[in-house]
Amino acid sequence: MGHIEIELFATLDLVAQAPGGPDEDPVAFTFGGWQAPLLDDVAGAQIDAAYEDTDALLLGRRTYDIFAAYWPHQEGGQDSQIATLFNRVPKYVASRGNPDLTWAGSTQLGPDLPAAVREIRDRHEHVKVVGSLDLVQTLLREQLFDRLDLWLYPIVLGVGKKVFDGGEVPTNLTLLEPPAAGPKGAVHLCYGLAEGIPATGDMDAPDRGAGRGD
Repeated sequence: MGHIEIELFATLDLVAQAPGGPDEDPVAFTFGGWQAPLLDDVAGAQIDAAYEDTDALLLGRRTYDIFAAYWPHQEGGQDSQIATLFNRVPKYVASRGNPDLTWAGSTQLGPDLPAAVREIRDRHEHVKVVGSLDLVQTLLREQLFDRLDLWLYPIVLGVGKKVFDGGEVPTNLTLLEPPAAGPKGAVHLCYGLAEGIPATGDMDAPDRGAGRGD
């Protein structure tokens, strides 16, 4: 069985809306493109490394439309390596509508999203979920992910769609790699889904920290 791996960029107040550009989200949002001024070579290398083993993309409708209009035209350019990868691997689209799947290798998922995601995980080794915040929130609620790569950027916006927007379930995570910070303050956190639910305890108890959460 493979892994569902979420790649997510967020502010310190966990806003993850439209990091890539002003037109990324059609909903009025003052800070579209907030990630660009905070990018640096360290974070860029981390992001590139995160995609190395990708053999499928799982995308929401809006992110798919943006990617389909951009990546097929980027081979041979500055982002040729990732463009070649994205253009080559299968793309799975979660949408209740009728998306125009013009990007080669694209397939719309059926109405039973949890079942479709599990089938994808059985078929591929490293399925990347990029952007697609509504889809990400569903995967978090359903615990249908295996790894969460979260880049936190040193800004607070106070407005915008957040990573956690209600309906989440108690979930344990485990840190897979030591946190890594870039020169502009972005911190890469890599978590894996863990068993059980969060434990509680008494800070004055002699065995504090020993709870297993299961």
